[in-house]
Amino acid sequence: MTQPQIEIQAIAAVTAAACALPGVFLVLRRMAMLSDAISHSILVGIVIAFFATGDLASPWLVLGAAATGVLTVALVELLQRTGRVREDAAIGLVFPALFSLGVILISRYAGNVHLDIDAVLLGELAFAPFERLRMAGIDIGPRALWMMGGILALNGILMLVFYKELKLTTFDPGLTAALGFAPALIHYGMMGAVSVTAVGAFDAVGLILVVALMIGPPSAAYLLTDRLPTMIGLSMLLGVVAALGGYWLAHLLDASIAGSMATMTGVVFALALALAPERGLFVQARRRARQRLEFALAMLAIHLAQHAGTPDEAVESHVDHLHDHLRWAPEFAARVVRAAVHRELVSEQAGALTLTGAGRELAAGALVR
Repeated sequence: MTQPQIEIQAIAAVTAAACALPGVFLVLRRMAMLSDAISHSILVGIVIAFFATGDLASPWLVLGAAATGVLTVALVELLQRTGRVREDAAIGLVFPALFSLGVILISRYAGNVHLDIDAVLLGELAFAPFERLRMAGIDIGPRALWMMGGILALNGILMLVFYKELKLTTFDPGLTAALGFAPALIHYGMMGAVSVTAVGAFDAVGLILVVALMIGPPSAAYLLTDRLPTMIGLSMLLGVVAALGGYWLAHLLDASIAGSMATMTGVVFALALALAPERGLFVQARRRARQRLEFALAMLAIHLAQHAGTPDEAVESHVDHLHDHLRWAPEFAARVVRAAVHRELVSEQAGALTLTGAGRELAAGALVR
């Protein structure tokens, strides 16, 4: 691999880890769409700060974006508290208005500046290694890598320092207030961290990938574990895997790097959704099939017990008549009989079924329940 390739992957991995940290709490608080709202609305703060400083590298752009992110959350909550608008509708009203304002300002007043809509939405990681950071005339690496590394460190420090408060406000806001903490302050602080992370990443990877990395890996990790520390670690790991996998997918297809990474976050989530050990679709399907079989075994035992010793016992207990009397498909009836014989609930002779002691106990227990 060439040095630019290594640097691109390093930037992608650090960005994914930095986005995953606040993303965990957005997912747990059911505020995933706020990441989309904040990542778009901060454009206004970036543009206004650029107009004030005239420098795209100014730290005031980060502060302006963070302030706009907090303003977005405040406006959403203000609309929601009126009782006339629900949270999802409030988000849908606020962030398009702020984002559109930013687009208008760029189109009207920054047409000749490298601050365009394509760069904001999609970014271009392929160009990130060419923007170098120099100290005392020494090249110390890509500027995006240092910026996202700093944001990752900042997010990590904030999470370590305020871990208890974040955990309390996420799972029990009422208890947080009763213990004397300030849930609103912690909430807006976290939204500020989301804003800073978004503005730090938007130039390199674009807002679309920021949203994907904030929500996709934490959502996948949520399916895989019930422990918060494990979820945080898994979110970062899955984000890095999606970022690196997306880079090599883009390399293979000669496609957009950011678009491929966003696609891989979807693939990672789909795999977790399908294969998660407790909540995965395959596990749930097997669980439902097992429950259906258990219910069918109980129904078979009850059916045979009710007709035992009656004149029609010979007919009702015959395998060929089960699909008629119990409304089972022949294939399913044969499967149930095989399972019952295997578990020694029934014995079969010439197609006739007879309950064993275990089968009678199952029928009696099912009728009692």
